[in-house]
Amino acid sequence: MRYTRNDVIRGLIIYPLGDTTAALLLHEFSVQRVLGMMVVGGLIYSLEIPAWFAYINKRYDGTQRTLMAMLYFNPLWIARHFLFIALFTDEISMVNWSILTIAAKSFAINIPIAFGANYLIQNKIPLQWRFFSSAVFSALMSIYYAASRVIFK
Repeated sequence: MRYTRNDVIRGLIIYPLGDTTAALLLHEFSVQRVLGMMVVGGLIYSLEIPAWFAYINKRYDGTQRTLMAMLYFNPLWIARHFLFIALFTDEISMVNWSILTIAAKSFAINIPIAFGANYLIQNKIPLQWRFFSSAVFSALMSIYYAASRVIFK
């Protein structure tokens, strides 16, 4: 399993930047949310995403690799991200079955963009840079996901 210092640092910085941007745009900024997203990005995402990318890199090519990346970043992943936001902002009451519906709508509308971005990440970028590239894309998407929590309520 890949767990590198560079990935931890990238996860620690990149994910919170995207989420903080979303929080600022939605007037939901909090220091504990930033710190929480730093922990999630640095400890969880920086372990699981590079491991998944290495796994699919060994077993799949082309469009299959893209589809496997999209399989990972599915509505449950988005709902888990919403759960983290709720935990770090003391909004645990927002955690109910509706976040799955919101995540599914958010995912479905985003498919064309996510497919294109994941195709480029999985097929044009070397494996050692995929987590970084995916983290940057995910940081941008976290702005959309945070907004989708409001839009699709």
